[in-house]
Amino acid sequence: MNLPDDLPTGTILIDNVHIAPVAGPEIRSGHIRIEGDRIASLGPGPAPDVPGATRIDGGGCLATPGLVNTHHHLYQWASQGLVQEATLFEWLTALYPVWAALDAEVVRGAATAGLSWLALSGCTTASDHHYVFPKGRGDLLAAEIEAAREVGLRFHPARGSMDRGESKGGLPPDSVVEELDDILAATAAAVDAYHDPSPSSMLRVVVAPCSPFSASAELMTESAALARARGVRLHTHLAETLDEEEHCLEQFGVRPVDYMERLDWLGPDVWFAHAVHLSDGDLDKLAETGTGVAHCPSSNGRLGAGIARVSELLRRGANVGLGVDGAASSELTPLVGEMRQALLIQRARYGPRALTARQALELATLGGARNLGRQDELGTLEPGKLADLALWRVDGPFTAAVADPVCALVFGPPPPLALLLVGGRTVVAGGELRTVAQDAAGRAGAEARGRLAKLAEGAH
Repeated sequence: MNLPDDLPTGTILIDNVHIAPVAGPEIRSGHIRIEGDRIASLGPGPAPDVPGATRIDGGGCLATPGLVNTHHHLYQWASQGLVQEATLFEWLTALYPVWAALDAEVVRGAATAGLSWLALSGCTTASDHHYVFPKGRGDLLAAEIEAAREVGLRFHPARGSMDRGESKGGLPPDSVVEELDDILAATAAAVDAYHDPSPSSMLRVVVAPCSPFSASAELMTESAALARARGVRLHTHLAETLDEEEHCLEQFGVRPVDYMERLDWLGPDVWFAHAVHLSDGDLDKLAETGTGVAHCPSSNGRLGAGIARVSELLRRGANVGLGVDGAASSELTPLVGEMRQALLIQRARYGPRALTARQALELATLGGARNLGRQDELGTLEPGKLADLALWRVDGPFTAAVADPVCALVFGPPPPLALLLVGGRTVVAGGELRTVAQDAAGRAGAEARGRLAKLAEGAH
């Protein structure tokens, strides 16, 4: 499939492609018509002739919605490979002093590499949870927003925060936390400056205190009020490890989900990262309130956090999306690979019917879109939806032996990415980035790692 660096605006016709729309039946050999940044139509058989249209032969490819990453920490690209055998709390305690040296240059390089890696794994929309803001280090949020603009992904930066340092009974050192009033002012300013609620938006801001063990109850409640006053979504870590459960019981007298309920942090405008250690009652509460979950199977495995009860959440009607989590707890994890991880881990715990290939694809697409409140625009291939889609080569000399293309995508190693469109714009073609120089993006991440190491060493 030979394509220009960017397809011309106007009509794009993708022919002869196996379509897995997520919503509705699959089409074994069909077409997709794109007009501008939207899907105009799709169906079986060849596309109609449209004068002046760009026609793409999708033979041997599987078309899916672009994948949606609903939990990440892009700055952690600069601290991969460290603290390899540790629990979450041990890992955080070891890395907070390193992250305290972050500056805007490190974040920009790490975000460029991390977002490029996501694009190369089929991701068209990503949410990033950034919660470390050392003073005097430049505008870290602006740095990652600019990186997302250059790479060309839809971006939902979650302005994180921590105000419970060690002196207040929290886990992080006081050097990496902020004061409550400063947090609220900076978060409101980020929403006002960057949040775009329009249907075709490339940039939406999320309000996201870090976690119950690093954010005060006042920060949690004030953040919820701020978000709801401005019509933006809420995100935080929750129930990732048993250590967190013990912390909540000791300090607040309740388990994590009950604590969130007390703080008015359950609802359809909220999604939690991880949600590994949930009781039956917790599962019911999340389903009944419409609260979403970002499942991060590789990170949960890397840190030994446990296996989330994803199949049980789904049976109750709760929404679940996928996240690769920060690269420092999920080194070089491709988003497409998290479908396989989710499927295998659920089956290892619950049996071979726990999660199907198509359910895993839904987690990575429509489930993610729902977490971000964009299910009307993203997550499925349907007329009127944004033209965010991936074409995967499933006709390789080995891959072609798998009779079911969706099985090939989910069960096996990631197949080659032939094309990635975001709003009809080419981001990846032939497995190569077309928006930024791929080698330069990789070097930016490596340089960010070196710079952060030097800054952290100089701070000590």
